[in-house]
Amino acid sequence: MVPFSFAGHDFAALADGALFWPARRAMLVADLHFEKASWFASHGQMLPPYDSMETLERLQAAVTRCDPREIWCLGDSFHDAAGCDRLPATVQDGLRSLVGGRRWVWITGNHDAGMVDRCGGEVLAEAVVDGVVLRHEAEAGEGRPEMSGHFHPKLRVTVRGRNIARRCFVATPTKLILPAFGALTGGLDATHPEIVRAVGPGAQALVPLPDRMLRFALAA
Repeated sequence: MVPFSFAGHDFAALADGALFWPARRAMLVADLHFEKASWFASHGQMLPPYDSMETLERLQAAVTRCDPREIWCLGDSFHDAAGCDRLPATVQDGLRSLVGGRRWVWITGNHDAGMVDRCGGEVLAEAVVDGVVLRHEAEAGEGRPEMSGHFHPKLRVTVRGRNIARRCFVATPTKLILPAFGALTGGLDATHPEIVRAVGPGAQALVPLPDRMLRFALAA
């Protein structure tokens, strides 16, 4: 975990895209997109049906590492409103076990709004936690410190002739967009106009490594 500060609070970023808030013993993740592959399969595009298990295993590893007492999921946790019903029994049991062991809050996103069963936990449209707004999609006019997901940001760079893409956080002094945590989520270039519009000028891409944080200025 790599420590850094945002909006007057200390956090630690994990390379998998999770964020740990030590003062609250809280972990934040965005865009899990459980059962994305099965949704595509139901629409005729057959994908290997293992994304939910891999996402669950990533979550379990992050929980083991951070030992949080609360977890905040910043929207699009399921790929559609029936996603929880389609979870394989072993994955649903594993997720319910994680959810039941601590405070767990599902922030609703554009993919999973209207869900009833989310394997337990609380469901909120958004929240304000210690002065920080937690929501799914960044609002350009929001003046308060804000954390969100939605855009699945990735940093793309060319190193020695090789094109490299890494999931990244996008940060300004008042906005922090988390990368997608799910195993089958893809990514939007961190310099995409929609991300720039959402966060405003002066943004940085933050790429956590095991021992340091790489920071890249993002041109508008």
